[in-house]
Amino acid sequence: MEKSDNFFEKVHEVAKNIPYGRVTSYGAIAKYLSAPRSARMVGWAMNNTNQNPDIPAHRVVNRVGLLTGKHHFDGTNLMQQLLESEGILIKELQIQDFKNVFWDPTLELK
Repeated sequence: MEKSDNFFEKVHEVAKNIPYGRVTSYGAIAKYLSAPRSARMVGWAMNNTNQNPDIPAHRVVNRVGLLTGKHHFDGTNLMQQLLESEGILIKELQIQDFKNVFWDPTLELK
C-alpha cells in the first residue's frame, strides 16, 4: 500500500483494496489506520469519491451494514445498485449476511 501523510489519502488507499463483492466499514478503516475513533473522518474522506473509479466508495458502509453514504452517489439507488451488481444482497438499505461479506483491512492488509 502506498504511504501518505494525508489521512484522507490513506483512507482512499485502503478503500482501493476492498475486494469485489465485499464491503468494509468506516470504523474498520479507521481502526486499520490506528485512529479507531475516527470513523466519521473516514466518512468525510469517502464523500465525493464516487466520481473516482479507482476508489470503490460504494463498498464502505456503517458498522451494521447500512448504506449510510448513499446520498453521496448520483441517482437514487446507485450505491445499492453497484453493490447488488457485485452479488451483495440488500434489503431496506441494509446489507444482508453482512458478517460473511465483511472485509477487515486489519486482517487483510499489512
